[in-house]
This record gives sequence, structure tokens and C-alpha cells, in this order.
Amino acid sequence: MKFLQRLGRSIMLPVAVLPVAAILSGISYWISQGGTNPNVASAFLGAAGGSLLDNMALLFAVGIALGMARKGDGTSALAGLVSWLVVTTMLKPETVALYTGVADVNEVDPAFLKVQNVFVGIICGLIGAFCYNRFKDTKLPDALSFFSGKRSVAIVTAAFSLVVAIVLYFVWPWVYGGLVVFGEWIVTLGPFGTGIYGFLNRLLIPVGLHHALNSVFWFDVAGINDLNNFLSGEGTYGVTGQYMTGFFPIMMFGLPGAALAMYLTAKTTRKKLAYGVLFAGAISSFFVGVTEPLEFAFMFLAPALYLVHALFTGISMAISQILPVRMGFGFSAGFVDLVLNWMNPMAQNPWLIPVMGVFWFFVYFGVFYFFIKRFNLKTPGREDDDILAEGTEFDTHSKDDAYNLTAVRFIDALGGKENITELDNCATRLRMEIADVSQVDEVALKRAGAAGTMKAGGHSVQVVYGLNVQFVKDAMERVMSGEVEMPAAAPEPAPVAETATATMTRTTLRLRQPLEGTVVPLSAVPDPTFAEEIMGPGLAIEPTGKTVVAPADGTIGATFETSHAVALELEDGTELLIHVGIDTVQMKGDGFRTLVEKGARVTTGTPLLEFDLAKIAAAGHPAITPVVVLNNENAQIEFSE
Repeated sequence: MKFLQRLGRSIMLPVAVLPVAAILSGISYWISQGGTNPNVASAFLGAAGGSLLDNMALLFAVGIALGMARKGDGTSALAGLVSWLVVTTMLKPETVALYTGVADVNEVDPAFLKVQNVFVGIICGLIGAFCYNRFKDTKLPDALSFFSGKRSVAIVTAAFSLVVAIVLYFVWPWVYGGLVVFGEWIVTLGPFGTGIYGFLNRLLIPVGLHHALNSVFWFDVAGINDLNNFLSGEGTYGVTGQYMTGFFPIMMFGLPGAALAMYLTAKTTRKKLAYGVLFAGAISSFFVGVTEPLEFAFMFLAPALYLVHALFTGISMAISQILPVRMGFGFSAGFVDLVLNWMNPMAQNPWLIPVMGVFWFFVYFGVFYFFIKRFNLKTPGREDDDILAEGTEFDTHSKDDAYNLTAVRFIDALGGKENITELDNCATRLRMEIADVSQVDEVALKRAGAAGTMKAGGHSVQVVYGLNVQFVKDAMERVMSGEVEMPAAAPEPAPVAETATATMTRTTLRLRQPLEGTVVPLSAVPDPTFAEEIMGPGLAIEPTGKTVVAPADGTIGATFETSHAVALELEDGTELLIHVGIDTVQMKGDGFRTLVEKGARVTTGTPLLEFDLAKIAAAGHPAITPVVVLNNENAQIEFSE
């Protein structure tokens, strides 16, 4: 599953450029009235959009090679390009004609006309990434040293790609031809067969084989010629268009509904980033019927959802054939084609398409929202942190040398990387399993920036750092994996922790109680980090409510992936941490929902996060909620209702 998530993340790089290209092509198609009245403007825009859409597979080869490479650079992208050029050149019709001794290129197996597809692009990208990861550090004898290291990657990639081309030469025509025969058979099944076609059309997109099925139904392979007959207006009214109609409600309405569900379920800290991808994909899907930006955004991250999408497409196709509605397209099943073909003599009851579309919008939205929340699916904005920490467009983590230096000092103070068997973090502290706890140097940790150290028993050790603890944890992982090479003994900093208190006189903070419940002293919290005021002074609440609100005006200083805590900077500079429950970070966000974003201005009473008391109890965690001042050890909190 992690491989699929990394692949999905890598695909987002080339997918990000497709919506604009699709819209340019759609506007061109609209201006030229479906290609019947071309002019300079339509030609210009069509060429601009087509330059990317027509080379989508190549973009995938380069983007995936770059995204799947460890510490990827331009060399991995070059390797993906090399693989693509080798495979597609070896299998293009002109080259295949030379292998087979065919005089006329038109006599070559038609499967090779479709070899430049997304499936081959993905394969070439993976080959490029594999060769880069495996051979970028290769050392050759002195006589061949010029080809050592990264220079060897392209050479090895070409060799691997030759083997893949040979395999595809024998396999590709068999698979492609088999689908054509299968498509001719399902024509005989009526609406049920149309549903199967719609289902397989979506299911085969990741491997580029949907073209084989499309040729059976849209063109004159089996005598149907649905697309050309519709556009020419020379088909059979009430029949022609039946293999295209069902795509309109899905592409124009269903997928945008899915995009809305994915946006609303994205983690709060990544909503803005998910919005850019999902909104652009929804516009592309609705306006011109180019669905790849949305589909590739989740097909590898959440394959179960893509299977549901394929099933819904099949159902829509079957229903459309049964109903008295027919519509066709020249470009794709989007708004542009719907408007252009509204008055086509083959169009039957086109007004039903928006009606069906509204139905599918709510179906997609409801089903996607339920599945994502119920099964914690990794749709855009919900990916695992270890996937996102690998340098992607969703990565929001700093890689400053300061965190790397802190990481090295922490690792040394913990007895070295071999002594750290597990590493995780919650809102303010590192949580670790240590092989030999006696090697942990608490004084050195304090000098390195820790606010405190807790040995919870057994091999468990917690190091309190502060709100930026995730950056330190990420840096420790980079150092331990060898991604960042640092000196064995980094110079020690001045003994000032990140959470060091400011020099202040004793201050009483009168705040609104942020959560309904009984106020208790911080010493009642069953966690020494809070009870002993290692994080700072404050109070705690035994909650009866489920919503945390802002106790005063201020700015959101931090939110957390697991949504179990929120930090607030008040207008006088006071930093507050509201931490719902103890050890609730282990719930991975289940039962929690952050309602604000980092940096947002809030006023007293603004809802900050929601939680489910029953789920916390079922998970076996105390729900007691500390409210702590992080930057003033002399502060004292008083709550008002």
C-alpha cells in the first residue's frame, strides 16, 4: 500500500499541469464549434492544450521517475525519459514493420498504434526510478570511471528498457486484441453489456487499455461507429449515442462531487494544497470531460474508491441506455460537448443529462465522504506522514540545518541511532522505544533543546520539545536513514530549550473556559509532563462537552495531523496549548476534527476542534484536557464561564 501511495504522490506532479491544458483544448474546441469552423484562435489554443494532453504519457514517465526516486534530482527524470524513448521507439509501428518484414506500416498490428499510453509511461517512470535508486552510487574501475555514479544510470536504464520492450512486443498485441474481441461480445448483452463497457472503460484507464474497448463501440471496428455516426447525424435516432451518454453525468457532476468529498475530508493543515489539485481537476472534468487529473489523484492513493467510481460509471452507462436519452461527443463528455451537440439530430432528451448529473453528484459525494471517513482512505490531503515527508508538493516540513543539528544532538544523547528502536511524536514531545534506557543522557538532551525527559517504564522514553517537535522528529529520521550526513559530534548549543520561559512577573490570565466540563488542577492529569508542569503552568478540564473553543482572541499557532490538540497565540504574546485527552495521539485522528487552520485569526468562542468522548473512552484513554501556558512559567490561569 505504501508503494501505491508513493506512486499516487508521484503522479500528482505531471497531473498538476493537465487541467489547464484540458481547458485550453476545450475552449479551442468550443471556438471552432466542434472542429467544424477552425480559425487562428482555436488552432493556437488547441495546439497549446494538445502539447501537454497529447504527451500525457511522457509527462508520467518523467514525473514518476522523479517522484519515486530517493533523493531524486534531474538524473532520475532523465532516466525516465530515456526509458520512454527506448520503449516507444522500439515498439512504434515503423520499427515493428522492420521486425516483421511488413512493407506497409498500416499492416502492422493496430495495438502498436496505441503503445504511447499512460500505462507504458508509468512503467518507464518506475524503471527510471529503480535504476536511479540502485545504480546512482555505482563505482566502476578507473578506466571506466567517467561512467561511474549518476552517469551510469541512463546507460543501465536503456538496457532495462530494451528488455521491457521485448516483453511488450509479445504481450501487448495479445492483451489489446483480446479486449477488442471481448468488447465485440459484450455488445450482444444490451444495457448490461453497456454497463460492463462503462465499468471496464474506467478500470482500464490506469493501464491505457481502454482505447481497445473504445475502438469497438465508438468506431467502425464492429459496425457500431457510435461516435462518428452521432457527429455526422447519420445514425439511428434513439440508438446512436448509447455508448457515450452515460459518461456525461459522471464526468460533469459525479467526479466533482467526489472532489468536494475529498476536499472536506482532507486534513486541516493540507486543505489548501488539496484544494488546488481537486478544484482544478473538477473544473477540467466538468468543463471539458478530461478526468485524468481527478482520477489519478486518488486511483493509487485509494484504489477501493477508484473501483467504486468504475462501478458507478458502468451503472450510469446502463441507465442511460435504458432511458430515452442520447448524447454524444467529439472531444469528451463535458459541458463544452454537451452544449455543442445539444441540437444534434441524434440528441434525444438532452435535458435529462443535468437531472441525472445532480443525482450522481450527491451519490458520489455521499459515498466518497463515507468511505474516506469510515476506512481512513488516503485521498489527497490525507496521506501518511512518512509518505509526505519524502519531498513532495504536499510537504510542509522545514529542512533547516537547525533541526538537523538538534536531531544529531538528540540522537547522540539517546545513545545513538542503533539504540532508538521506534520513533514517533505527538503534539509536543518525541515518543520513543529505546533498546537500552540507561544510555539516555537527560542532561545532554536538556542542553540540546529538550524541555524535559520522561522514562515511562520499560523501554519507553519521551522527550518534551515543543510545538515544532515534528520537524525534529523528521530530521532525526533523515539523519538515522543516512539521508542527511552530519558530523558525529555536533557542537552543543547554549542550554536554552525551545520552550524556555520568558522573563516575566507573575501574571494571571483570565480566559473563557475553552471546553464544557469540570475544572481541575494540572496535578490531576495522569501524565507527568503536564502534572509536573514540564510543559508549563495551567489548568485541566474533565470534559462533558465535545467542542473546544478559543479562550481569548488570538492567532492559531499550530494544528496537528491527528487533530487532538491546538496551539493558540494570544494578543499579548502568551502561547497556549489545549491538549484533548492523554495519549490520544495514538488514535491517529479517529474521533477528532480540527476546525481551524494554522495562522488563522480567531476571537473568543471560535470553535477550534471537535472530538468524540465515546471514542476516546473506547480507546482506553483519559479525556482530561490540559490547558497549558508554554512561554511563561510564572503565569496562572483563571477560567470564566
